Amino acid sequence: MSQDIRELEPKAVWNKFADLNAVPRPSKKEERVIAFMKDFGAALNFETIEDEVGNVIIKKPATAGMEDRKAIVMQSHLDMVHQKNSDTDFDFLTQGIEMIVDGDWVKANGTTLGADNGLGVATIMAILESTDIPHPAIEALFTIDEETGMTGAMGLKGGLLKGEILLNLDTEDDDEIGVGCAGGIDVTAVGTYNEEPTPETKIGYSIEVKGLQGGHSGMDIHKGFGNANKIMNRLLFDAFENFGLRISEIDGGSLRNAIPRESKAIVSIDLVQEDAFKYEMGMQVESIQTELKTLEPDLTVEFTKIDTPKVMMDLGVQEGLTRAIYAAWNGVYRMSPDIPELVETSNNIARVIIKGGNVKIGCLTRSSVESSKMDLAMMLRATFELIGCEVELSGDYPGWEPDMDSSILKVLRSLYEKLYNEKPHVAACHAGLECGLLGTNYPDMEMISFGPNIRGAHSPDERAQISSVQKFWVFVLEILKEIPKA
Repeated sequence: MSQDIRELEPKAVWNKFADLNAVPRPSKKEERVIAFMKDFGAALNFETIEDEVGNVIIKKPATAGMEDRKAIVMQSHLDMVHQKNSDTDFDFLTQGIEMIVDGDWVKANGTTLGADNGLGVATIMAILESTDIPHPAIEALFTIDEETGMTGAMGLKGGLLKGEILLNLDTEDDDEIGVGCAGGIDVTAVGTYNEEPTPETKIGYSIEVKGLQGGHSGMDIHKGFGNANKIMNRLLFDAFENFGLRISEIDGGSLRNAIPRESKAIVSIDLVQEDAFKYEMGMQVESIQTELKTLEPDLTVEFTKIDTPKVMMDLGVQEGLTRAIYAAWNGVYRMSPDIPELVETSNNIARVIIKGGNVKIGCLTRSSVESSKMDLAMMLRATFELIGCEVELSGDYPGWEPDMDSSILKVLRSLYEKLYNEKPHVAACHAGLECGLLGTNYPDMEMISFGPNIRGAHSPDERAQISSVQKFWVFVLEILKEIPKA
């Protein structure tokens, strides 16, 4: 890790971020970061609680003169998305993030940075550790597993928190004040197939789609980035139609909430078709690259001759599967008719695994409208059930309904205009913030979300803007001073 990170301003935030990023903290494996946060709270002699599911709560009393203000909850999630470039040698379970200063940005060396939501965590830590920042009574809530199920927010019981206002520090544009978000549901299709011996007349090829931007499957879904699973299926479908290509294995995408950047397939074709296959695939790749040249300038597809795979997928199952993936909706399904430029409903075909007689296709469907979310989920379910897959709907979580009259929104709006001489962008987002789930057990708590500029979240291109973190820090300090009286 570059020592330069610790010299950035505000040092209080960047030093805590550096400390945090030294601790491995992928989703579902947060044991070390939970222990880290508990040790942090104990070292400050503050009441520190780990709840039943692993969330950590640290309570700090109000500073002198602020005792009459409403108690607040400052909330961020501990886990981070673990994505890396295919040529990056890195183990998220044992290594801390290697950070680099690049002009006005901090990024990581070939991996996700963890600014989502590590900068929020670090900001709260800096305030807890401070001795000269005025603030009301604070309950710092550090949730687990936000990125792969929101089980931390889902498992937080009512009654643990007494705060009347929640400040969620998980927004990624510094001119935005978040007042609502989308809910989501996982759609997982599974099936089995028979493997057939590969005829001696066939030869093997590896096909790799890579170089795509990827990104957040909610915040970036409207940008038209390429989906490696859809691109791979397009190539396989075409080659099957024209040359009888047979599939042995597919491994595409990674996490439900990341737009797939890479996919690899092991296939076989008839030896006599090899030249025509290479020519036709070259033409197909050129067409796709031309379509996506503005958004995906680094898209490449590599065809490598390999040993002929011993087995291949049952023909009928392959036909149905490639058609189903072609038909399955990916991307924006519906824009909001009420909020300009807001994606209402979308789907990300995030994961495709075909190997050893088993099929698994994972999607994440999002929407700010419950009925629309379930409509698209049922469309996907029907698509995959038509080819004999079993489809499970799981991990359902609610959206967060905007309250445009909340007192904390008025405070943030007024402060932003005063500090920056412009109006903030007050908006709902097409990402899954924890506010909706937290509001289930704390329905009377006012909630607001904001944060610094973070770009490329959920991908190895993730980066945080240094000047924006400085702006964000000033905003946070002013908000703490202006929390309304109880």
